[in-house]
Parts: sequence; C-alpha cells; structure tokens
Amino acid sequence: MTALAPPKVPDLAPAPAPEVRRSSYPSAWLAGGSLGAVVLLALMPEIISQGGLVVLLNFFILLTMATMWNLLAGYAGMVSIGQQAFVGLGGYSVVVLAVNGLNPLASIPLAAVIPALVALPISYLVFRLRGGYFAIATWVVADTAELVISSVTALGGGTGHPVPGLGSLSPRTFGDVTYWLSLGVAVLALAVTYGLLRSRLGLVLAAVRDDEVGARSAGARVMQARRIVFVVAALGCGAAGALLAVSQLQVQPGSIFSVQWAAEMIFVTMIGGMGTIEGPILGTVLFFVLQQNLASQGAWYLVILGSVAVVVAIWAPKGIWGFVSSRLKFQLFPVGYLLGGRGSTGRRR
Repeated sequence: MTALAPPKVPDLAPAPAPEVRRSSYPSAWLAGGSLGAVVLLALMPEIISQGGLVVLLNFFILLTMATMWNLLAGYAGMVSIGQQAFVGLGGYSVVVLAVNGLNPLASIPLAAVIPALVALPISYLVFRLRGGYFAIATWVVADTAELVISSVTALGGGTGHPVPGLGSLSPRTFGDVTYWLSLGVAVLALAVTYGLLRSRLGLVLAAVRDDEVGARSAGARVMQARRIVFVVAALGCGAAGALLAVSQLQVQPGSIFSVQWAAEMIFVTMIGGMGTIEGPILGTVLFFVLQQNLASQGAWYLVILGSVAVVVAIWAPKGIWGFVSSRLKFQLFPVGYLLGGRGSTGRRR
C-alpha cells in the first residue's frame, strides 16, 4: 500500500497593511496654495481702494468669529449663542489698555487673552448644562457681561467709549495696518483650528461628537478637551472684538455685545458647512456677496438671507461645502484619515 501524500497547503502571503493618509493629494499643494492666497490677500492694499479694504477687514473679522464658533459647535458639540460676550470683552479690553497708555494696535494680543482668562471660570458654570440649556446659559452670560460693562461709568456706561491713541496715524496707514492685522488674525484662527483638529485633541473631539458616552468609557478626557476648545474660541472671539473696536474707533455695549454677532456666526457656518474648516470660509464669502449686493433692498435683504438658510437646511443639511465635498470626495483642509492606496479616493475615517 502506498502512503498518501499530505495535501499541499497554499502559501498565504500576509495581506498588505492598508495605507493611512490624511488626504488624496500631496500636503505640499495645500501649503503652497494657502501661502499663495495669503500673499495675494496681503497685497490687497496696493490693489483695491480703502473702501474695499474695509469690506475685507469686516470679512476677516466675521470669518474669525465663525471659525471659532464652528470649532466650538461643529467639532466639540457645544452650541453657543453667547459668543458675543467674548467679542465685547475683547473690544473693551482694548479701551482699558489704551486708556492706561498702551497702543491700541499693539494691545490686540493682550486684549484677546483677557476674554480667554474670563472664559476659564465661566466654563465651570456653563459646563454643568447640556444642549439647549447650555446655549441659553451662554446667552445669559453675554447679557450679564453687557449689563456689567454698561454700569461702569469709567467706560462710558451705555453710551460707550472712544478708542484713544490712534490719532498719530494717517487714514491710509491706519486702514492698511488694521487690514493686515485682521488678515493675520483670521489666518491664525484657521491655522490654530487646523492644528488642533489634526492633533490628539482633534481625535478626542471627533469621538465626543460621535458618541460622548463611548468616548468617556474609552478613557477620553472629555471635559478637559471641551474646556480647551471653549477657551480657544473665547480667545479668537476676543481678538475679533479687539479688531472691531480698533477699526470702528468707538466701543458701544449695545452694538459690540449684540446677539447679531452670534446670529451671523451661526448663519455663515450653517450655510457653509458645520464641522468643516472650509464651511465658515465659504459661508462668509456667500454672506458678504449677498450683503454687498442686497443691503440696499431693505427688508428683502433679510427675506433673501432667510430663504437661503431654509433652502440649505432642507436640501443640503451638511451645508454647501458638505454637499460639494461629499460628491467630489475632496477637502481643502483634511483633518480625518483615508484608508487605501495612492491614486484612489480612499475611505475617510
């Protein structure tokens, strides 16, 4: 009897590990394109009129606010309608520092830090609440801040206070410098947001946004991550408020603490795409295009803005950029991960 030969076992080569990437295109393209756009914007004072610079300055201020609100609500899941509290505190911090002899333009970084320091103890109060209760609590904080500032006679009370120390600059120099400062603050806000979301903190925020209970059970420091984001958002809004005060040469509590700022932050972020870095940029562009072309139409301007918000909410609930990127499989500022080989769109995580 002949022995049976053992069956041949096929050689099973180990499957190649999937390639994990940030995006489907080289990061050098993003860096080069972003740098080119910043350089072009920095040259605008030599290209357009002072009136155009004022429009761009206000554009960058709103973009900074919207980026901070998006970081807070779109990534950390904290919907605030009281970020105007830190806008107003940043504006009045410039006044206080300028009255005490510091140049208003040089005081903008310090004026942005003051609202962030105030936000830290506030977080221990409002973080006890969730959802709509948290949103209303932030609004109460903003109204309280406005009432406190309005009661201080040294700051002009309800009539406001001018920003001193800017009379030595010519109108052209003042316009150029404030424009460059607003551009720098907006770029810094986007860069900080991008850096945070690509760090470990960004992973924690993504886990919290998807499943807070699961994130806690996995050991994520949810409260610490949210507190960091809350303070950073206050810092950015404080810088925007400081720029607003300097550019307008006057700070008045009814305007700088106005809930209109919160409404505009939310509007541009929602129509652009909440939870994406590109969303506030696109939303701010659309808002200013509508504003510049329809502001003279009176009540119809507000009707059209509301209609745009309703249309986007119904047919593109992820915002315009979310609608576009989901179909083109493309992101300008990728903060997630892609699984797959090069040359493929991959699967985003």
